[in-house]
Amino acid sequence: MARDTGRNERGRSEPGGEELLRLVMAELEELQAGDVEVLDVRELTDVTDYMVVATGRTSRHVRAITEKVVVSAKHRGAPPLGVEGEREGEWVLVDLCDVVVHVMQPDARELYQLEKLWSPVMALREQTTGAPAP
Repeated sequence: MARDTGRNERGRSEPGGEELLRLVMAELEELQAGDVEVLDVRELTDVTDYMVVATGRTSRHVRAITEKVVVSAKHRGAPPLGVEGEREGEWVLVDLCDVVVHVMQPDARELYQLEKLWSPVMALREQTTGAPAP
């Protein structure tokens, strides 16, 4: 999507959206994030290719998961464009450009229901174009 998968300022190859998604999923699995959902939003927005929503048990768990994602992405040459919510640890967003990661505590995830926010958009796309939602 937005990230050029060419070389970064250090001459290292930057990962593309699918490679970043695999990296994120591996880190989420390693740190036992719960209820991981991947939303493929490539056809719905220019902001990102994938949104990943996951649950951490506590604020400490949420921060540990997102810190691991950030460190791994940096090592792969894809430092985040931004990280929000680290101090509170209730909902942390990591913007990796092609992949946006949301790690939330259970109460926050239930309250905001990000997956349901995108469901009407995906369903509308399917109705108007006949193409299945990504």
